[in-house]
Amino acid sequence: MTRLYVGLMLAGGCVTAVACFSDRSAGPGVSGECRVPVTVIDSTHFIVAIRSFAFHPDSLAVPAGSTVTWVDCEDAGTAPHTTTSETAVWNSPNLTTGGRFSHTFATTGSFGYYCAVHPYMLGKIVAQ
Repeated sequence: MTRLYVGLMLAGGCVTAVACFSDRSAGPGVSGECRVPVTVIDSTHFIVAIRSFAFHPDSLAVPAGSTVTWVDCEDAGTAPHTTTSETAVWNSPNLTTGGRFSHTFATTGSFGYYCAVHPYMLGKIVAQ
C-alpha cells in the first residue's frame, strides 16, 4: 500500500510544495491525493482537483510553460466532468473518478474554462 506524502521544501528562499501520489483509497472511490489540497507539485506542474462539482482552486496563476493537471476527485458513480477551454485551446475527454487531463500553457494569457457536462462549473488559469 502506498501512502500520500506532502511536504514543503525551502530552497534558495523559495517554498515549493511536493507530493507523492497514492493509489490508496481515502474514501469511497476517492484517491488519497484528492483528500489533501495540493496545488503545486513543482515550479512548472500544478494540480486542480475536481470535487463537489467545482474546480479547486477555481483560479490559478502559473508561469508560462507550466503544465496543469486536472484530477477528478468525485466519489465513484458521480457524473463525469471535463475541463474545456472557453476559446478552444484544449478540451479534455470525459473524466470519471480518478481520471486526469493535463495541458501545458506555453504562452501568457488568461484562460477561462468550464465543465462541458456541468457548464456552471467555471475556472481560470492565468499564465504569466
